[in-house]
Amino acid sequence: ALPISEEDLYIQIAGLSYSGDFRMIIGEDRSKVLNIVKANMTHFQKLYSNLLEECPQVAYKHHQGRLEIDKSPEGQFTQLMALPKTLQQKITALVDPPGKNRDVEEILLQVAQDPECGLVVQQGIFGIVKYSSLSQSAKGILTAGVKKTASYSLKKLLKMWK
Repeated sequence: ALPISEEDLYIQIAGLSYSGDFRMIIGEDRSKVLNIVKANMTHFQKLYSNLLEECPQVAYKHHQGRLEIDKSPEGQFTQLMALPKTLQQKITALVDPPGKNRDVEEILLQVAQDPECGLVVQQGIFGIVKYSSLSQSAKGILTAGVKKTASYSLKKLLKMWK
């Protein structure tokens, strides 16, 4: 079992939408995710406490602000099978060599047994968010125009360097 604090879990959850987003590397406050979580801790608890209590792979110790996650291959496989299909497919594409075309379930079973399982999932999320953030940025440039986008980006950079 992997012990983790509630706050660390919520930081991971909130950080999902920023992992792979190149704008977090250039121009964003590095503690943005931590600030979001700290300011909204009670909201995160309301949102996730029932899910954590009902999840068989989690021993949730609400009063201690801690939880333990089942990191056994069986527990990880169950968690991998519960992921959104898009993420399962992304993981499959990362792990399965081209031309092999193995079953998604077979690949996820292999990933669940890998000590680097969490890293593989993070790479999958990174790939999804990266594409989305680049697409949004390109749309923003087309909508706002190059001049406004450059001005906005410069302000963000100056704020970051302060």
